[in-house]
Amino acid sequence: MLPISIWEYESFFSHKDFIIIGSGFTGLWSAYYLKKRHPKKTVLLLERGLIPSGASSRNAGFACFGSFTELLADTNAQGEEKMLELVEMRFKGLEKIRKKFSDEQIGYENHGGYELISPEKFPDNDALRTRIDGLNNQLKKITGKQKTFQLNDSKIKHFGLGGSHHLIENKLEGQLHSGKLLESLIRLVQSMGVTILTQVDVKRIDIMHDRVQLDTNLPVILNASQVLVCTNAFARTLLPELDILPARGQILLTEPIESLKIKGAFHFDEGFYYFRNLGNRILLGGGRNKFLEEEQTFSVDVSDHIQQELERFLKEIVIPGVPFRISLRWSGTMAVGKEKNPLVQKINDRVFCAVRMSGMGVALAPELGKLVSSMM
Repeated sequence: MLPISIWEYESFFSHKDFIIIGSGFTGLWSAYYLKKRHPKKTVLLLERGLIPSGASSRNAGFACFGSFTELLADTNAQGEEKMLELVEMRFKGLEKIRKKFSDEQIGYENHGGYELISPEKFPDNDALRTRIDGLNNQLKKITGKQKTFQLNDSKIKHFGLGGSHHLIENKLEGQLHSGKLLESLIRLVQSMGVTILTQVDVKRIDIMHDRVQLDTNLPVILNASQVLVCTNAFARTLLPELDILPARGQILLTEPIESLKIKGAFHFDEGFYYFRNLGNRILLGGGRNKFLEEEQTFSVDVSDHIQQELERFLKEIVIPGVPFRISLRWSGTMAVGKEKNPLVQKINDRVFCAVRMSGMGVALAPELGKLVSSMM
């Protein structure tokens, strides 16, 4: 980098009221709410990549309301109260996104959400209906609907799905274009006066008596009154005490398939498998639960074992008997921990964090951004 001029020192690299590290969904929504609460204060967003490079632009483009068996698993793991708290945050977050941006701006489509349920998991139809009714009663106060989830096995043949399964429908699940949502958020916060610097790698956070200093790959020390860490899985490099582990999510995308029957957002096995149509292509991701330890990695490469598992699932379940070719494969780095609920914390008077999205950042980010901005 060239030697820094006085103009740069006194603008781009001057002391800021707030610096947010990470310009994914959580960082951008946090910037929006900070600027909304404090319009005269300066907000700087720092991004390690050329574009947001963690999970926000590398996911499957689901609205992330959540699937039936995922919510049952969350209840078993964390209890009903925390499950409902998480659902409410996701539901309200999605409402905020739809209110702030038009469907066209973010590529939002609502063809319905579905989950395939293996008969081994629920061999008794009456037991399955009872569990659906029970969960619907729990969700009623959040969604305002009598039936958030409902059994709809008749659509299995309509979609051409393979295997022997039940199908649960959820009309609150949707699909969007993650890149368009990020672009829309970036334009929004920039219009409010937020500065964004990309390709800035923060190495260390130093707490001084009157400010926070950031050591980066730039030939200048950045200073702020308060710092917010929104780097999700990568947050432990700056805050090693956090309960966070990386979780690689791998995805493949087919070339266009003539007369594709699949339309909507689909889940299987507690959300560990997920697929949707992207026009007349199939986007499929997941399989991480088969190789959990191996997928606790920061590597952005795709692996043969996961990709082979995804192709098997594609052939046997999603589009059995339909020829296909793969056009793209990629991965994103999520953050998980001992608990599924996100971490929104005040580390000290000058440093805060909003991390550990557990793959739900699309829906959670608006609510978490609002929450953490109120703490600063």
